[in-house]
Amino acid sequence: MSISADERRARILVEVQRLGSVRVVSLAQRLGLPAVTVRRDVAALADTGAVRRSHGSVSVATGHVHRPVDGPLLGLLVPAVGQYFAEVIAGAREAADSAGAHLVLGISPYEAGADRDQVEQLLRSGVEGLLLAPNWLPSDRPDAQAWVRELAVPTVLVERRPAPDNPAAELDSVSSDHHHGILTALRHLSSLGRQRVALVARRDTWTAHQVRSGYFAGCEFLGLAEESVIDSIDPRTDAEAVADRIVRLRERGVDAVLVHNDQDAIQLLPLLRSRGLGVPEDLAVISYDDVFASLGAPPLTAVAPPKKAVGAEAVELLLRRTAGDASAPPVRHVQLLPALTVRDSCGGPVR
Repeated sequence: MSISADERRARILVEVQRLGSVRVVSLAQRLGLPAVTVRRDVAALADTGAVRRSHGSVSVATGHVHRPVDGPLLGLLVPAVGQYFAEVIAGAREAADSAGAHLVLGISPYEAGADRDQVEQLLRSGVEGLLLAPNWLPSDRPDAQAWVRELAVPTVLVERRPAPDNPAAELDSVSSDHHHGILTALRHLSSLGRQRVALVARRDTWTAHQVRSGYFAGCEFLGLAEESVIDSIDPRTDAEAVADRIVRLRERGVDAVLVHNDQDAIQLLPLLRSRGLGVPEDLAVISYDDVFASLGAPPLTAVAPPKKAVGAEAVELLLRRTAGDASAPPVRHVQLLPALTVRDSCGGPVR
């Protein structure tokens, strides 16, 4: 069975952390992966600072980065080094560097218990505070997430906002307000006269579920008709089938579609065009992420969660906790607002 790039990179990072340093060719053999694929994944990890490359070898970045004498060591756990969390990591690194702190990255593969294992590794490395984006879904039992409340160092949740009855709700959190982001997109479509908006969305991440619930809340708030959510493109879903579903909805009067995320939206554009649907003439399209939505044909209007700002804000809050600052605020649940960039895929004025 094939594995995703995020899963490969998680496996690579675990192996590099275990070995300390290893040649890329040997690493590929150990993992049973093509060397060219491992080189590409190692390059992506090196760009985030998770590992260091040198003359055909890869090593743990922390062994080669100078740690400031007085600067705290912070751990950051993310579920994947993909497009979304790469920007969160970049914002966290910039904030840590500015404060003279050092950031250590952990990547947790999508496996039961992997979060706790990675956190234990970070704690063994001596981190004085933790930034956590665990592999949580809203359907998880609150007691399954309670362990983060018991950690021995200050902890800030990143892009996760626990429910009020969750023990982890007692921790600081910094996240994007995805409900606001979806509402902004729906309001823009409504202003253009688009009154029947469908949603194409994933269901495998925390953000995906926030997008889904935000869609229904936004439709109710604006008085728009709700449509059944179309499960997005993944290994079990055929992109052609998603496009066919959208065509049938168009025949029933749907005149706009939100797509989570950029990759899926860009894949859908030529499929819709081949079925006789013009974007934006017949169907307005808005993507959720805005990592490379501008490269679509046509360029996609997109909602951009403030990913870098989330990483930076989380680091700044954690540094106040680790410093034992008497002026540190009470526990905070901070939500930052996404922004909408209007491009050609909606048919309205571009700004």
